[in-house]
Amino acid sequence: QVQLVESGGGLVQAGGSLRLSCVASGPTFSSYAMGWFRQAPGKERELVAAISRGGGVTFYEDPVKGRFTISRDNTKNTVYLQMNSLKPDDTAVYYCAAAPLITTIRAGSGMDYWGKGTLVTVSS
Repeated sequence: QVQLVESGGGLVQAGGSLRLSCVASGPTFSSYAMGWFRQAPGKERELVAAISRGGGVTFYEDPVKGRFTISRDNTKNTVYLQMNSLKPDDTAVYYCAAAPLITTIRAGSGMDYWGKGTLVTVSS
Protein backbone atom coordinates (compact mmCIF):
# COMPACT_ATOMS: atom_id res chain seq x y z
CA GLN A 1 0.00 0.00 0.00
CA VAL A 2 1.31 3.44 -0.97
CA GLN A 3 0.14 6.61 0.70
CA LEU A 4 0.52 9.94 -1.04
CA VAL A 5 0.55 13.19 0.93
CA GLU A 6 0.50 16.54 -0.82
CA SER A 7 1.66 19.84 0.64
CA GLY A 8 2.59 23.34 -0.45
CA GLY A 9 -0.78 24.75 -1.37
CA GLY A 10 -1.97 28.13 -0.21
CA LEU A 11 -3.12 31.58 -1.21
CA VAL A 12 -1.05 33.49 -3.74
CA GLN A 13 -1.59 36.55 -5.88
CA ALA A 14 -1.83 36.28 -9.65
CA GLY A 15 1.64 36.19 -11.16
CA GLY A 16 3.10 34.50 -8.10
CA SER A 17 4.61 31.06 -7.63
CA LEU A 18 4.07 27.99 -5.48
CA ARG A 19 5.80 24.63 -5.29
CA LEU A 20 3.71 21.61 -4.45
CA SER A 21 5.22 18.44 -3.04
CA CYS A 22 3.83 14.93 -2.86
CA VAL A 23 5.59 12.45 -0.60
CA ALA A 24 4.97 8.74 -1.04
CA SER A 25 5.29 6.12 1.64
CA GLY A 26 6.88 2.76 0.97
CA PRO A 27 9.91 1.53 -0.95
CA THR A 28 8.34 1.30 -4.40
CA PHE A 29 8.04 4.96 -5.40
CA SER A 30 10.39 4.56 -8.35
CA SER A 31 8.10 1.85 -9.75
CA TYR A 32 5.37 4.39 -10.42
CA ALA A 33 4.81 7.13 -12.91
CA MET A 34 3.34 10.15 -11.15
CA GLY A 35 0.87 12.79 -12.09
CA TRP A 36 -0.59 16.01 -10.78
CA PHE A 37 -4.31 16.58 -11.29
CA ARG A 38 -6.54 19.44 -10.24
CA GLN A 39 -10.21 20.00 -9.62
CA ALA A 40 -11.68 23.47 -9.62
CA PRO A 41 -15.04 24.19 -7.96
CA GLY A 42 -17.87 22.88 -10.11
CA LYS A 43 -15.54 21.27 -12.60
CA GLU A 44 -14.27 17.79 -13.27
CA ARG A 45 -10.82 16.70 -12.19
CA GLU A 46 -8.25 17.22 -14.93
CA LEU A 47 -4.67 16.22 -15.57
CA VAL A 48 -2.06 18.94 -15.15
CA ALA A 49 1.26 17.17 -15.65
CA ALA A 50 2.81 13.71 -15.61
CA ILE A 51 6.29 12.26 -15.19
CA SER A 52 7.70 8.83 -15.93
CA ARG A 53 9.16 6.49 -13.35
CA GLY A 54 12.73 7.62 -13.93
CA GLY A 55 11.83 11.25 -14.57
CA GLY A 56 13.08 11.28 -18.14
CA VAL A 57 9.69 11.82 -19.75
CA THR A 58 7.28 14.58 -18.82
CA PHE A 59 3.93 15.72 -20.14
CA TYR A 60 1.94 18.92 -19.63
CA GLU A 61 -1.56 19.91 -20.54
CA ASP A 62 -1.76 23.01 -22.68
CA PRO A 63 -3.07 25.45 -20.02
CA VAL A 64 0.07 25.01 -17.93
CA LYS A 65 2.77 24.55 -20.56
CA GLY A 66 5.64 26.96 -20.02
CA ARG A 67 4.43 27.87 -16.53
CA PHE A 68 4.48 24.62 -14.54
CA THR A 69 7.30 22.12 -14.12
CA ILE A 70 6.94 18.59 -12.80
CA SER A 71 9.95 16.82 -11.32
CA ARG A 72 10.72 13.99 -8.97
CA ASP A 73 13.40 12.87 -6.56
CA ASN A 74 13.29 9.11 -6.19
CA THR A 75 15.77 9.22 -3.29
CA LYS A 76 13.21 11.26 -1.36
CA ASN A 77 10.07 9.51 -2.64
CA THR A 78 8.81 12.92 -3.71
CA VAL A 79 7.26 14.46 -6.79
CA TYR A 80 7.09 18.23 -7.19
CA LEU A 81 5.03 20.70 -9.17
CA GLN A 82 6.64 24.11 -9.55
CA MET A 83 3.94 26.58 -10.54
CA ASN A 84 4.94 29.98 -11.88
CA SER A 85 2.97 32.88 -13.35
CA LEU A 86 -0.13 31.66 -11.56
CA LYS A 87 -3.53 32.78 -12.77
CA PRO A 88 -6.91 32.84 -11.02
CA ASP A 89 -7.96 29.99 -13.35
CA ASP A 90 -5.33 27.82 -11.64
CA THR A 91 -7.38 27.89 -8.43
CA ALA A 92 -8.21 24.29 -7.57
CA VAL A 93 -7.50 21.40 -5.28
CA TYR A 94 -4.35 19.72 -6.59
CA TYR A 95 -3.93 15.96 -6.27
CA CYS A 96 -1.02 13.69 -6.95
CA ALA A 97 -1.58 10.21 -8.30
CA ALA A 98 0.51 7.12 -9.01
CA ALA A 99 0.25 4.49 -11.72
CA PRO A 100 2.75 2.03 -13.19
CA LEU A 101 2.81 3.73 -16.58
CA ILE A 102 2.80 7.37 -17.70
CA THR A 103 0.26 6.38 -20.37
CA THR A 104 -2.15 5.51 -17.57
CA ILE A 105 -1.59 8.90 -15.96
CA ARG A 106 -2.22 10.63 -19.28
CA ALA A 107 -5.41 8.63 -19.79
CA GLY A 108 -6.66 10.08 -16.53
CA SER A 109 -8.17 6.91 -15.16
CA GLY A 110 -7.03 3.69 -13.55
CA MET A 111 -4.64 5.23 -11.03
CA ASP A 112 -3.35 2.92 -8.36
CA TYR A 113 -3.16 5.60 -5.67
CA TRP A 114 -4.40 9.13 -5.01
CA GLY A 115 -3.48 11.70 -2.44
CA LYS A 116 -6.09 13.74 -0.57
CA GLY A 117 -5.17 17.01 -2.24
CA THR A 118 -3.89 20.45 -1.38
CA LEU A 119 -5.79 23.66 -2.10
CA VAL A 120 -4.29 26.36 -4.29
CA THR A 121 -6.06 29.70 -4.42
CA VAL A 122 -4.89 32.41 -6.79
CA SER A 123 -6.29 35.87 -6.19
CA SER A 124 -6.61 38.48 -8.92
